[in-house]
Amino acid sequence: MIPIAKPLIGEEEQRAVSEVLNSGMIASGPRGKEFEKHFAEFVGTKHAVATTSGTTALHLALLSLGIKEGDEVIVPSFSFIATANSILFCNATPVFCDANPKTFNIDVEKIENLITEKTKAIMPVHIFGQPADMRPILEIAERHGLHIIGDAAQAHGAKYDGKMVGLFGDAECFSFYPTKNMTTGEGGMITTNNEEFAKKADSIRNHGREKTQWGYEHGQVGYNYRMTDIAAAIGIEQLKKLPRFNERRIENARDLNDKLTGIEGIEIPYVLPNVEHVYHQYTIKCENREDIIQKLKNNDIGFGIYYPKPLHKYPHLEQYGHNDLVNSEMLASKVLSLPVHPAVSHQDLEKISEVFQQLYR
Repeated sequence: MIPIAKPLIGEEEQRAVSEVLNSGMIASGPRGKEFEKHFAEFVGTKHAVATTSGTTALHLALLSLGIKEGDEVIVPSFSFIATANSILFCNATPVFCDANPKTFNIDVEKIENLITEKTKAIMPVHIFGQPADMRPILEIAERHGLHIIGDAAQAHGAKYDGKMVGLFGDAECFSFYPTKNMTTGEGGMITTNNEEFAKKADSIRNHGREKTQWGYEHGQVGYNYRMTDIAAAIGIEQLKKLPRFNERRIENARDLNDKLTGIEGIEIPYVLPNVEHVYHQYTIKCENREDIIQKLKNNDIGFGIYYPKPLHKYPHLEQYGHNDLVNSEMLASKVLSLPVHPAVSHQDLEKISEVFQQLYR
């Protein structure tokens, strides 16, 4: 079986976890601080705040920017459910923007029409590892005085205009779920250059605690969103391997591009000319998806449909839908993700290619 995703955990991670277990400091502690330091250095930001998941990173970022009931946040409808749910956690309103049919990311040309006096932020998603088109998004946010919170859950190491994802806007949020380009088992990270934001996020993730002599002063409502040192120890080792992991993903994606280009009914991933796509998912558009899926199953090849529904089609989000989301709906009916993770071999790619060649002979 060629799986659609496979976390690569080695002896280094196992050793690091054993050291934490033997230290007795298994909750939030020095390894967490070390991981934050290394991740901030990797991205190029002044601060990083580790959390329990990508979802809690998004929630924490919104709270730290003061997003509250009555506020609106513009998000793409073609994304994972956590993007919208994090806004609902703040009792705020998600305002759905359609997707660009080529990049799958938020359609920049449709953002400005959605801005109202209640709009407080834009949350672009760097979907599948391709950065959103950030230059015009930043310009829109500046014109209207809006915050930007990047959902970078799938874009570890991706670049836009030569700059690392994680550097854009007020804050950007990463996930370290096992299927991501690097993992901590479960975990998340917020990156920012804003010191006050970082301090507030640090407080809210720790029950609203303030730094005092005894440590039990709580100046605001907070949560337990702290990353454990066990997770951080894994993350430190995974971060060292991330550039190599990404290189292999890119190499595998290029190989599949060569093999699938020109096949009728298949559209390979479009990549903006000024970005470095890190292929959390290699996602094609296809006209006869069910036939392809059956053939992949018959040949023990993993696949994924990310995502089978746009967000505005889920029951608790239907009330936020509108008529200008047709591309999101179209993509949900045509997208298909194929394995390109670092454990995929050249022989695996040949096998995947052969399935498509058989279908279209």
